[in-house]
Parts: sequence; structure tokens; C-alpha cells
Amino acid sequence: MRGIRLLMTGAFTLGLDAYVMAGLLPVVAADLGTTVALAGQMVTVFTLAYAVSAPLVAGLLSGVRPRALIIAALAVFTLGNALTAVSPSVALLLGSRAVAGAGAGVYSALATAAASALAPEGRQGRALALVMGGMSAGTVLGVPLGVLIAGQAGWRATMWLVTGLGLVALAGLALRLPGTPAGPQVPVRERFGALTDRRVAPVVGASFLAAVASLGLYTYLAPVLGAAGGVAEDATAPYLWAWGLGGVLGSVLAGPLLDRTGRAVALAGALLAGLVLAEGALPLLGAAAFPALVLWGAVGWAFQVPQQQRLLGLGGGTVALALNNSALYLGSAAGSALGGLALAGGLPAERLPWVAAAVAALGLALHLLTAARARRAPARETPAEDCPAG
Repeated sequence: MRGIRLLMTGAFTLGLDAYVMAGLLPVVAADLGTTVALAGQMVTVFTLAYAVSAPLVAGLLSGVRPRALIIAALAVFTLGNALTAVSPSVALLLGSRAVAGAGAGVYSALATAAASALAPEGRQGRALALVMGGMSAGTVLGVPLGVLIAGQAGWRATMWLVTGLGLVALAGLALRLPGTPAGPQVPVRERFGALTDRRVAPVVGASFLAAVASLGLYTYLAPVLGAAGGVAEDATAPYLWAWGLGGVLGSVLAGPLLDRTGRAVALAGALLAGLVLAEGALPLLGAAAFPALVLWGAVGWAFQVPQQQRLLGLGGGTVALALNNSALYLGSAAGSALGGLALAGGLPAERLPWVAAAVAALGLALHLLTAARARRAPARETPAEDCPAG
């Protein structure tokens, strides 16, 4: 499992970089003499580059050995962060974030597929959970540290931290990552067939809706807690930690559970139901929302483990995994944008979790409908999604 742990180190750096920038927007804007709104576009640029690059590169380079691509993608990601750290203007800042996002998107999809390929028989779920756990740990542990460093030494110091972590992960992968066989060369038509595959598309759609509900709502956790429980903005840190620690636990524990039961579809449905319950309870609990936040973080992050296993079981390969990763980032961006519009339109902040819970319920309905249709389909058309993960 050594190679999988190296992949997890890279995923930790991705998780840190993807979320820490949101906390640095005011200081970045002040340093570059621009508005927070314009500085915030660096998050949008990163997200879009991530979403577009993952399926595109994974498809076009499907015949290349994954080890070389993983190292190259992490190198591009690290270079983008170094350019961010020295950017003297908004234009160069946005360009550097696009470079970092492109590298992150490709690395995330390839690392997930490589982790599954490197795992011993019957332990693919654990391998997927380790990579996902690396990303969630980067968010939970790294983001507060990055914001703290920015407060003491400036936002560029935080970006040098991310760059340094990327270099450490890059060196480890270059020296110790085992090789895995290249996938077959996929014709252009088949590369993008996952977009319209009636088995793959609903799975990716459920991932998108879950990200809208979970990651999108997370953006507005402070005003939600303030409105629902009277929690002051400078007192939200314990609540953020509760959500994040739940995320680490959920993403790590989901893998062994999946390997033990082999029921990816059932597990995914249960996790979506847990997300509906946690977000629906949030306004009712107010300042005592810690249990709901732990549950929300746990099921939100854990959900992607059975989703990834399902896509691999459907034969979607790296392209399908890349589409799923793109759906996560697009869902996060869409959820943040829609939440902002809802609040600007007059929706009370304490009701926003109920809107998110409704979106999660829609994802659950899509999931259940897809599962029911798969059970009715002929056996030759439905690879066994609920067979043992190995």
C-alpha cells in the first residue's frame, strides 16, 4: 500500500490548495489592489480548469502509462502554485490558478484509478478511501494552518507552503510509485461516450447534486449558524472542525465498509439519506449542531468512495472517474453560486440548509431510480455493482 499512501500525500496537497484560497481572498485583494469579487475569480478559474482538464486529458492520453502522467500532472500543479506565489498582478494570478487547476484535475482522476489498480485483491475500497481521505484531511488540517500562516507571514507564504508540499509529494512519487499498465487506446468517440452512457451519467449526476448540497452549503456555514443559533462569525471554528473531522472519518471508514459488504449501491444510498437528514436537522439544532455537522461531513465525503467503485465496476475507467471528479468541483461552484443568489434574493440564511437538503433528496431520488432501473435490466447490461468490490 506504499504507493497508495504516496498518492494520498498528493491528494492532501490538492485538498489544501482547492479550499485554502477562499479564506485568503481579502488579503489577496488588498495586496494586489483589487476587489474581493475579482480576486474570487481565481477560485472559479481553478474550478473550471479542474473540471475541463480531468476528462479531456484522461481521454486523450488513455494509452499512456499512468505513472508518467501522474508525475507530470503533479508537476504542473506544483508549478501553478509557485507561479501563484510570485504573481504580481491579477491577470497572472488567474493564469497561474488555471495551470494549478488543470494539473489538479488530471492528478485527481489518475490517482484514483491508480490507487484501485495498486490495491491488493479485495481492498480497492480502502485504497479509494485513502486517496479521498487525503483530500479531506488537506481541507480539515491544512486550510486552518494555511490561513494562520497567511495571517502571520502573508498569503504568498501560504502558497509557498502548498508548493513545498507538492514538491515533497512529487519527489516521493517519482522515486517510489510503482508502475501500472497503461489502459487501452480509446477511440475519440468512445472517450466522450461516458457523457451519454445511460449507466455512467446518472451516477455522475448524483455526485453533482450531492456536491451542490454538501460543498455548496459549506460555503455559507457561518451565516447559517449565525441565523439559526446565534453563533458569532468569529466563533465558528469549532463547527468547521466538527464538519471537517467528520469528513476525514467518513472518507477513511467508507473504504473498509465497502470492502466488507461489497454493496456500493446500497452504501451510496444510505450516505445520501444521511446527508438529507443532517442538513435538514441543522437549522433545528442551532448552536447545538455539532452532531449534525459531524454526520454531514462524514457522509458528504464518504459518498464518493462507493461512487468511484461503481464507476470502475461499470467499466467507465479513468474517463468516468475524471467526469465524476469534475462533477464534484462543478457542483461545489454551482452550489456556492446558487446559495449566494438565494441569500441575495431574500431567503433567510437559516432556511438554506433545507434547500440543500432538498437538492440532496433529489440526488437520492436519482440514485434510487437508477438502481431500480439497473435491477430490471438484463444481466448482460448490468455489471454487478453490488458484488464484492474486489
